[in-house]
Amino acid sequence: MTGIEDLLRELAPQVLVALVHRYGDFDTCEDAVQEALLTAALQWPAGLPDNPKSWLITVASRRRIELWRNDSARRRREEAVVAYAPPANPEPPPAEDDTLQLLVLCCHPALTTPSQVALTLRAVGGLTTAEIARAFLVPESTIGQRISRAKQRIKAEGAHFRMPADDERLAAVRHVLYLIFNEGHTASSGDAVNRVELTAEAIRLTRQLHAQVPADGEIAGLLALMLLTDARRPARTHADGTLVPLAEQDRSRWNADAIAEGVALITRTLATAAIGPYQLQAAIAALHDEAPTAEDTDWHQILGLYEVLTTVAPGPMVTLNRIVALGMVRGPAVALAELTDVESELDGHYRVDAVRAHLLERAGDRATAREHYARAAERTLSVPERRYLSARAAALS
Repeated sequence: MTGIEDLLRELAPQVLVALVHRYGDFDTCEDAVQEALLTAALQWPAGLPDNPKSWLITVASRRRIELWRNDSARRRREEAVVAYAPPANPEPPPAEDDTLQLLVLCCHPALTTPSQVALTLRAVGGLTTAEIARAFLVPESTIGQRISRAKQRIKAEGAHFRMPADDERLAAVRHVLYLIFNEGHTASSGDAVNRVELTAEAIRLTRQLHAQVPADGEIAGLLALMLLTDARRPARTHADGTLVPLAEQDRSRWNADAIAEGVALITRTLATAAIGPYQLQAAIAALHDEAPTAEDTDWHQILGLYEVLTTVAPGPMVTLNRIVALGMVRGPAVALAELTDVESELDGHYRVDAVRAHLLERAGDRATAREHYARAAERTLSVPERRYLSARAAALS
């Protein structure tokens, strides 16, 4: 990404907040900001304006007025609108960064989760509709419809910029950022293992959120989790794109700076904040990252953390990961027995077959392990994961 693209992505939410505070119409303001960003992308390579943020606010404000004028239902108000045209030398934009308020608005409870994700990436992340569509491997028209419906729903709800009275809306923001990161770290479908544009954007936005709400332990935990997980990305694939399991990764290729930052952040947070699921996941990631070799991994402590996580935030993936840790501590036979006990609760996810195959292989039952690796490979939508699982099955032939 170029310096201008970085700057535009940073300024996009700030400009949108300024326009919505001034005019109050999220839908029209967001369209105007997108057109201002496009104009800047074409003009700024020839030379940056003295105040890029003010420039964008001015251009977006003028475009917003043009859009309003073109609305036939508002033609009678054209004269009044003109009176609000920004001056040639616009007032200085607000110094504070209202990204958090914009995140809260994009994660409005009236929206579905896919719409929250799409609108957040568009309005706060500054990604184009085409970029979001490519990242999630869906048609651009689908993302466009999600964003359009989301903006109309926000308009219908009469949503305004205001901070939530409790943690519910902030929890929705954390959840959306977590979903964006996870889809980038392990793409649910397609040819790529990672979608770096999504992980990078999730980390960037979570950094901003942490800077604005530093006392929130779960935001700090989420940022630490992202840093510690993304640190392993350089070693997750071979040169040909095939997956490398955690135990076989070249740990010298892990990002030491990201690990150090993540470990320091989660260590400080666990000592000062109420424990939450993101902090627990970050603590688990830290134990993996701090182990010099796979054999040095403290599986007893990891299992203990998963036991707590199962109580705090139960879910199918938490259950499966705890069973893997249980197998490392008490042996594959114990883990297989527990997997059988809880299998009916896991909605037939293909990862159940993958975990069962892993445990069966460790137990020495190669033939049955091969069957489950093959079954898992047939059901995953991720091409790299399918190749990996098929290779594991073939290796046991």
